[in-house]
Amino acid sequence: MDIHFGNPGSLVLIALVAIGLAVSAWAMVARRHALGKFFPIVSRPGFKRPVTSSRRWLSAALVSVSLVLIAIGLLDVRWGKTWQEVPQKGIEVMFVLDVSRSMLAEDATPNRLQRAKQQIKDMVDAMPGNRVGLVVFAGDTRQAVPLTTHYEDFKQRLDAVGPHTIRSGGSRLGDALDAASHGFISKTNDHKAIVVFTDGEDQESKPVEVAMNLFNDKGIRIFTVGLGDMDQGARIPETDLAQGGYVQYQGQQVWSKMNGRTLQEIATDTNGAYIPAGTSQVDMADVYRRYVANVEQTEFETAKINSYIPRFQWFAVPALAVLLLEVFVATRRRGPASVGVSIPASSPVTRRVPLQAHVTSHHA
Repeated sequence: MDIHFGNPGSLVLIALVAIGLAVSAWAMVARRHALGKFFPIVSRPGFKRPVTSSRRWLSAALVSVSLVLIAIGLLDVRWGKTWQEVPQKGIEVMFVLDVSRSMLAEDATPNRLQRAKQQIKDMVDAMPGNRVGLVVFAGDTRQAVPLTTHYEDFKQRLDAVGPHTIRSGGSRLGDALDAASHGFISKTNDHKAIVVFTDGEDQESKPVEVAMNLFNDKGIRIFTVGLGDMDQGARIPETDLAQGGYVQYQGQQVWSKMNGRTLQEIATDTNGAYIPAGTSQVDMADVYRRYVANVEQTEFETAKINSYIPRFQWFAVPALAVLLLEVFVATRRRGPASVGVSIPASSPVTRRVPLQAHVTSHHA
């Protein structure tokens, strides 16, 4: 049988019950031993054990059984599976990642590309329930991950992309935005967002014009994250490790700067937001909550989830029954109370020892 424990930490409660039962047993044995010191006859073989002592043992056992059953119930024991239909609500977010060689510049540590990947992961962690996809671009465009809610698979594929993913060099952001717009599952407007991570370089692909058309025709809001230094920029390392050094053009090293103007225009014209991350660390979870989360949500198709059936009531009900039995045993009407202690016939002491002292009064 496939058994699942929803709250395994409650196992410690069973250990505590066992310790409590052991302490109770020790206390009862110690009590009888102490009673034997005051009344030696109690420890003799022929002595009949009082009914109250047996009742205490029974009461302790019942309480212990009830506590163990409650502890097992708190373990949230589950077995057997059932299918449940769960409605899903959220937005569709297509991440557009620049993987051109300029993203290897190291003004953002360890480089712009790795910083962008980490920022995407941070944002994905803050947006459970939404669909996420990935488009990468350089001189060409490729859909690396279709829209999905399997975030771990998304992150694994994200880690694998780089300049080697796109063979064509350059940076055509406009083409990437157009390709991302075709990756959405829903054909209705709203509840769609594109989040771009790039240094802003573009080779005449008209990204601002493309972005405006996407917003006006399909209601897609675009959020842009700019990476890299805007003033001095940084050199671009060669991807060929054997060659080493930095990229050169006509004998001069190429320096790449972030172009924030284009990214800001795209965000402004599409009712999005521009985040000039530059070379600094940015809290992308906060960016998501402040900007992207404002995109209107929609109902997705109902998802079927295979879940275990909780069985805690199988232990809670017997625990209550045993506890009620203990209350009945503890409060049951006893027989007439004995004033003295019964002594076996074989004992040399044959008289009943009165417990009430005789008081003689003297009058003046």
